[in-house]
Amino acid sequence: MQNRITKLFNIQYPIVQGGMIWVSGWKLASAVSNAGGLGLIGAGSMYPEVLREHIQKCKKATDKPFGVNVPMLYPDIEKIMDIIVEEGVKIVFTSAGNPKTWTSFLKEKGITVVHVVSSVRFALKAEAAGVDAVVCEGFEAGGHNGREETTTFTLIPMVKEQVKIPVIAAGGIGSGRGMLAAMVLGADGVQIGSRFAATVESSAHDNFKKTIVEVKDGGTQLTLKELAPVRLVKNKFFQEVQELYQQNPTIEQLKELLGRARAKRGMFEGNLDDGELEIGQVAGLIHEIKPAKEVLEAIVEEYQQVKKEQLF
Repeated sequence: MQNRITKLFNIQYPIVQGGMIWVSGWKLASAVSNAGGLGLIGAGSMYPEVLREHIQKCKKATDKPFGVNVPMLYPDIEKIMDIIVEEGVKIVFTSAGNPKTWTSFLKEKGITVVHVVSSVRFALKAEAAGVDAVVCEGFEAGGHNGREETTTFTLIPMVKEQVKIPVIAAGGIGSGRGMLAAMVLGADGVQIGSRFAATVESSAHDNFKKTIVEVKDGGTQLTLKELAPVRLVKNKFFQEVQELYQQNPTIEQLKELLGRARAKRGMFEGNLDDGELEIGQVAGLIHEIKPAKEVLEAIVEEYQQVKKEQLF
């Protein structure tokens, strides 16, 4: 299954595991890489030295390529980037910030750089900044999202029409059928988050994994757009947010309700009532917790079977 993405990352399948906070540690990243995809460590929920430990453990667990996802709003971003260079990481996905800020620094160190975007405008800015590829993430995705609310299957062909660099589709993809649909629309590869969150190797709490499996269609919603748009499971905390919105709250009031470490409380510590439970709409298609290798193999098998049946 060779194409521009597999060649760019030197991997077997054009499948990237999303670098999710509190979910994507070294165990998940190495498992996905060993299975032929590209595993990503999610640096957004790690102190610098914790990230270093995960990178070192990942290097021992796989001899295949893996990368690190870095939200550029991170307060210790300089330390994070220095550790990435010191530990010899070859692939970095950046998000939540201006790609011009770190792309040149990373490229000068021989690192492949990919930036996550939610619009054509940001994709063009990322290409101009010199990134090697873009992840185009649609409204369906879990976690933090673009304010435009553009769906993945609308975003992909619009971006593909405008940029020359490889395009990776993200948001609402958790199966081989979804992967094929994204590729038909012009994607060179896919990034999958939610499906890998519900795996044995995911560092998410078992309570959260079980919740993912139980989510049905309509069970998540994008909210807190005034702060940073985030797609959440409709739990007790989510309902408290909606009740506050009925009072036409200020940004300060929203921040006060959100507090600190709300995502950690939900996804990592397993507090299903008071925590943020970030997951994508595709959770409605996730019915069991399986090893990452089995998940990836099932996606590839379904992709190849459906492609053959449809004669693409």
